[in-house]
Amino acid sequence: MFFSLVILNYVALILLVILLATTIFRRMTKGTTNHAFMFILFTALAAVIFDIWALHLDNLSAPNNIAQYTMHLGYLLCHNLTTPAYVVYIISLADIWHKVRNSKVQMTALFLPYVLMIAAMIVNVFTGAIFSVSNGVYRREFLFPVLYVIASYYMILGLIYLYKYYRLFKGGNVAAITAVVPMTLVAVVIQYFIPDASVEMFVNSLSLLFISMTTQRPEELIDPFTRLRNFNTYADDTKRIFANGKKVRIIMLNIGNFSSLQTMMGFDTMKGVLRAVAQEVEKADKNNKIHSELYHLDGGRFRMIISYRHRYRAITCAEELNRALEENIVINELSLKLSHHICVVDCPEDIHDFKTLTTFGSTFHEKAEATGAVLYASELFQNKQFEMVSNIDSIIDNALKKNNLKVYYQPIYSVEQGRFTSAEALIRLQDEDYGFVPPDLFIPAAEKSGAIHRIGGFVLDEVCRFIASDNFREIGLDYIEINLSVAQCMHGDLADKVLDTMKKYNVSPDQINLEITETAVSYGQNIMKNNLDKLSNAGISFSLDDYGTGYSNMRRVIQLPLKIVKLDKSFVDEQNNPKMWIMIQNTVKMLKDMNMEIVVEGIEDEEMVDQFSALECDFIQGYYFSRPVPEDEFVEFIRKAHIKV
Repeated sequence: MFFSLVILNYVALILLVILLATTIFRRMTKGTTNHAFMFILFTALAAVIFDIWALHLDNLSAPNNIAQYTMHLGYLLCHNLTTPAYVVYIISLADIWHKVRNSKVQMTALFLPYVLMIAAMIVNVFTGAIFSVSNGVYRREFLFPVLYVIASYYMILGLIYLYKYYRLFKGGNVAAITAVVPMTLVAVVIQYFIPDASVEMFVNSLSLLFISMTTQRPEELIDPFTRLRNFNTYADDTKRIFANGKKVRIIMLNIGNFSSLQTMMGFDTMKGVLRAVAQEVEKADKNNKIHSELYHLDGGRFRMIISYRHRYRAITCAEELNRALEENIVINELSLKLSHHICVVDCPEDIHDFKTLTTFGSTFHEKAEATGAVLYASELFQNKQFEMVSNIDSIIDNALKKNNLKVYYQPIYSVEQGRFTSAEALIRLQDEDYGFVPPDLFIPAAEKSGAIHRIGGFVLDEVCRFIASDNFREIGLDYIEINLSVAQCMHGDLADKVLDTMKKYNVSPDQINLEITETAVSYGQNIMKNNLDKLSNAGISFSLDDYGTGYSNMRRVIQLPLKIVKLDKSFVDEQNNPKMWIMIQNTVKMLKDMNMEIVVEGIEDEEMVDQFSALECDFIQGYYFSRPVPEDEFVEFIRKAHIKV
């Protein structure tokens, strides 16, 4: 008889033990939501144990009233705690604890009914109004339905939170938790009318199993390498944070050289690096007792989301993590130095939307000055340079709309003719708010965004207009050099655009020289080759710019329709190095033997002019003659220079 009464409780006990074990095994034990789920498990497990024990005592031939009363009291307290525990779990899933804590009404609604129930249980010791144990017989008394009323209240409260904040829940979480309600109601009704059925805890354990399978899914939440939460979870959590106005402090950790290390060391070695960094992140979190949510997004990006009440400890945590990662990480007897960058961000004070958060998080280490110290977003946003870098795409877009782009010209001196015969066209950007924006900042950004094609079109149009002008004819230059970016070279209609613009202004092919870099040459794409061939067949000459800065592949150089090779400024800067001078001499001789003309860039004094003139370099360009200047200043400069000659 006894076994038939408790068999469902034993099944529930087995299910709950398995659930608890698998939850721990799957490492679903960290974070507010996991803590809430674990709390439900422990509460349900305690209730089952109390119930089994109580039923066992009820069926003893020699009754023990005190023990029976204690076990039934323990069961009722734990069993009735499961419903408010479900509400706590729902609040944790929605991540709205900050709203609940700041509302006296919500805190009262959440805790007062259960506190009153505990008080009623204490009073019940003296009154026996809820339940009683007499001569070994357990009885439900006239106030026992109050317990069901309180349980129903919490069930309704949970549904209110569930549907009020349903937009803050992931995927099918709302449906999964709601599906538990009818199961529980059926069990409650059966248990109420058939007290010996013992189905409530069995159904409760099934409900927890269902939630574990549908909501607590580590394969969807956890990164397999680090066992921290993954990018999708980070995205869901931060979107929820911004949606409900929660204040948090985020520690961002980026490993700047992760990709290069992975290329050199291989995937398996870098998995070990990720685990080692994750351990340091967990250690810093544990040492500072901030109980943050920990994430590994991808590659070398880690995040710690910290409750606002622990914001001051977060600073200590970031400093500790920064110091720990300064030490080399040893993996398989390899000692690796990580280029790590840490930034502390307050949300929503510093950043108030998910898109900005992800953009900032992906690039802050590239845009901020590398000091080795912990960075703070609030300070970075006050830095004009960082702000300019962060807003570079909008600056470029604004420049194209408002004509903030200008073409400057730097004269090129012919050693043989003893005069200026050409010039290089260089793009400059002057923003209303940020002033002069360096080309090495906005050009790479324009290449990434695709704006480089519009910029290139603007430069080509401006140069052709200038060549067609009376001023150009008067100053007697032979041609203008125009730089082509890698992205432009890869564009299928580059050749047609260049030729159409030249035709528009009636510019002849010998008045244009197009510069390409070694980087562009290294791509070796068919589209680029077709563009160059078409332009070369039209009579346009080409220069190879920045020669010596890349992996100089002479096979590629001789295959290209090149007329001019421009020696990079790095040759000039190290000319006093005997080995470098030997290399310069031999490079010049090699290029001259190939019937190529040579331009030396970066010349800053007369001694340099004499040295490279003696090597029979054809052209010289640099600040010794002139910096890049606007068109009108350039025209005036050339006029005066030719008068002197």
